[in-house]
Amino acid sequence: MVKNNFSLLSLNRRTFLGHCGMGLGTAALWYLIGRDVVAAPLQGVLKAPHHPPKARRIIYLFMSGGPSQHDLFDYKPLLNKMNGQDLPASVRMGQRLTGMSAHQATLPLAGSIFKFARHGKSGAWISELMPWTAKVVDELCFVKSMYTEAINHDPAITFFQTGSQLAGRPSMGAWLSYGLGSANENLPAFVVLISKDRIDQPLYARLWGNGFLPSTHQGVQFRSGKEPVLYLDNPDGISRESRRKMLDRLAELHALQQEQTGDPEIATRIAQYEMAYRMQISVPEVMDLAKEPSRTFELYGPEARQPGTFAANCLLARRLAERDVRFIQLYHPGWDHHGGLPHGIRRQCKDVDRACYALLTDLKQRGLLDDTLVVWGGEFGRTNYSQGKLTATDYGRDHHPRCFTMWLAGGGVKPGLTYGATDEFGYNVIEDPVHVHDMQATLLHLLGIDHERLTYRFQGRYYRLTDVHGTVIKAILA
Repeated sequence: MVKNNFSLLSLNRRTFLGHCGMGLGTAALWYLIGRDVVAAPLQGVLKAPHHPPKARRIIYLFMSGGPSQHDLFDYKPLLNKMNGQDLPASVRMGQRLTGMSAHQATLPLAGSIFKFARHGKSGAWISELMPWTAKVVDELCFVKSMYTEAINHDPAITFFQTGSQLAGRPSMGAWLSYGLGSANENLPAFVVLISKDRIDQPLYARLWGNGFLPSTHQGVQFRSGKEPVLYLDNPDGISRESRRKMLDRLAELHALQQEQTGDPEIATRIAQYEMAYRMQISVPEVMDLAKEPSRTFELYGPEARQPGTFAANCLLARRLAERDVRFIQLYHPGWDHHGGLPHGIRRQCKDVDRACYALLTDLKQRGLLDDTLVVWGGEFGRTNYSQGKLTATDYGRDHHPRCFTMWLAGGGVKPGLTYGATDEFGYNVIEDPVHVHDMQATLLHLLGIDHERLTYRFQGRYYRLTDVHGTVIKAILA
C-alpha cells in the first residue's frame, strides 16, 4: 500500500526539524533544496512502477454525451428486421429508464439507417459513418461489453473520470501524476483540450481536478486563442526578468510562511509558480503549429488548421505526447442525441473520424504508438429503441448504461481484437462484461501501476481510483 508522498517538499516544519535535528540553518537548507526540486520534473510517489509498463502515456479521447454504439460499432441486424416493434419485456427485464422515455406509450426498436460492413483482417463491423476509422481497424481493440451504473450525464462522466459518481475525488490524470510524476519539467503532467462549439452537456473543471490530492496534480486546460492558459502571460509592463525577481522574493516569503505554519501546500504553490514561469516559454512553442509540414495537415484534414477543433486538438495531443506529457485528455461533446440522431451523429463523426485515423497513423509513423495508449469512448451508450417519434429517416436514442462500446489502441493492448458481446437486441451484455472500474484498473496496469496499491489516505481511510473494485482485463493485453 502506498502512503502519502514523503519528500522534502511535503514535510511540515516540526517533522522536518525533528528528522534533521538541526535548527534554522536546516530550514534555510530546505529552501535551497526545494528550489532545486521544483526546477526538475514533478516526482511521483512511486519510486518505480509496480511492474514494467507497456505504455508511457495516455491520450484519452472522451466522447462526451454518449455515442450511439448501434450506429457506429455494434451492428445489430435484428433491430432493422424488427424496426418499429416494441422492445420485448423479456429483453428489458424491468431495468430502469430515464424520465425522458420511461413514460412513452411504446419503446419502438430502431434499427440504424446507416450501413455496416466488415473491415480489415480482423473483420470488425464498422458503420459507414466511420470510413477513416475503418482503415485502421486492425490497430484497434474494441470492448463491446462496457457497462456502468450511472444513467445521467454528470454522474456518469464523473464516474469515468474519477472512479466515483460523487464529485470531489481526484481525476484519473491526477492519480497518474501523483503516482508517476511528470517526464517533462516544462509542461504539466496532465493537460486537457476541449473541442470548441460542441458543448451540449457542461464539462466542469472538477473532471480534471486533483480532489484531495496535492493541487500540483490537477489538470491544466489548454485553450485555443491568444491565451492558451489563462493568466499565464505577464501583464503589460512586466518583463520576464521582473517576473523572475518577483518569484524569487515570493519564494523567500513562502519559505518563511512554511516555517511558521508547516503547510505542505506552500511547497506546492512554489512549484506551481515555477512551472507557470517555465510554461511561458514551453506552451507557446507546443501550441504553435506553424512549423508543422503541409503533409501533417493533409493527414489530419483542413480542420486541423482551425484552433479548437477536434482535429487541431488531436494534432496538439501528438505534439504533447512527443514532449512526454503523461496524460492528455481530449473532450469532444455533442453526442447526446435524444432526437435528430441521424443528422447529429453525421456531424459528430465528421468531426472525429478522420482526426482519430490521423492521430493513430501519425503516432505510428513516429514510433510513438507502441508506448502511447489511445482510448476512445463516452460515459454510456444509447438505447436500441427510439426516444420520441420513429420515422424512416429520423429517430433519437435515450441513455443506456447497460452496454456500450469503447476502443483502445497502442500501448500494450491487442490490436485487431473485439472483446465482449451484447445480445442480438443490443440491450444487455452476454459475454465478458467490463465495468468502468475494470477499464480504469486496466489503464493503470498498462502504465505499470497496480490499481490496488496506488492509494492516498484522506479523512481516515485509504482511497484509490477504483475504490474497492476493479479487475484488470487480461484478455486484451498484448
